[in-house]
Amino acid sequence: MTIDFLSLQLLVRNDIIYLFTIDFEDKNLKYKLLNRAKLPMSFFRHSDFVANSKFAIAQEDLDRAIESIHQELLPNLKMESPNPHNPVIVHQVLEPWQLLGTGNYAGVFSHSDCCDLVVKVYALGRLGWEEEVEVYRRLGSHPAFSECFYAENNFLVLKRLYGVTLYDCMHRGLKIPKQVIEDIDRALEYARSRGLYPHDVHGRNVMMSNGRGLVVDVSDFLKKEPCFAWEDLKKAYYWLYLPLFSWHRLPLPYFILDLVRTSYRLFRQLVDRR
Repeated sequence: MTIDFLSLQLLVRNDIIYLFTIDFEDKNLKYKLLNRAKLPMSFFRHSDFVANSKFAIAQEDLDRAIESIHQELLPNLKMESPNPHNPVIVHQVLEPWQLLGTGNYAGVFSHSDCCDLVVKVYALGRLGWEEEVEVYRRLGSHPAFSECFYAENNFLVLKRLYGVTLYDCMHRGLKIPKQVIEDIDRALEYARSRGLYPHDVHGRNVMMSNGRGLVVDVSDFLKKEPCFAWEDLKKAYYWLYLPLFSWHRLPLPYFILDLVRTSYRLFRQLVDRR
């Protein structure tokens, strides 16, 4: 069989590497599988997730970022997750990398020369990497979500989203317009249409950017059990925030916000037990 090497493509799925050719004269781009082999580790590139992304990044910039992750970020990163219900603790990260934020299972880091990318690194012993890779594959490209450009065991290279979490909006006394809530609602509906189950969508996982809403954390979107976090947050927004706080722009200290968050968690635990 004659093979045009310009049409050779590589696809990685579930630790399997697939080599195939594309028939460029066929409008349906039918794939001809040539070979497959087991990979020692999992890795995925942007084309595995998004076919028609509006966000572009130079391949050489991505390659440099991946090289820096292996040579500078991961070897010098000291991070632990002693409690799955609290954010991970980052003890050390060396320049040119810096910590952007933490979640209960992972830390998010940025590089000074790669402003449009972030790296999400899962803490040792914390599961969820494979699930998050699958979530980004299903989401594809949407303005309210990030995109995955590369994924390898325990880390993902993602499009950076700029904005302020709703949690920090309350802390800084920033007004949260209804458009933000409506944007997030539509984004979550889009996720459901892609076979996902929005889960754990709360004030720290959604952002406001230029008056529009963004969803930052999608790592739990494969969990099928009911989650009322976003619906409860919307009720608090329409019943409490709009009539009481939106006019005053009153900054709230973090200890009050943390008290509200802890009280809500206890409330939900009591309700769910009934």
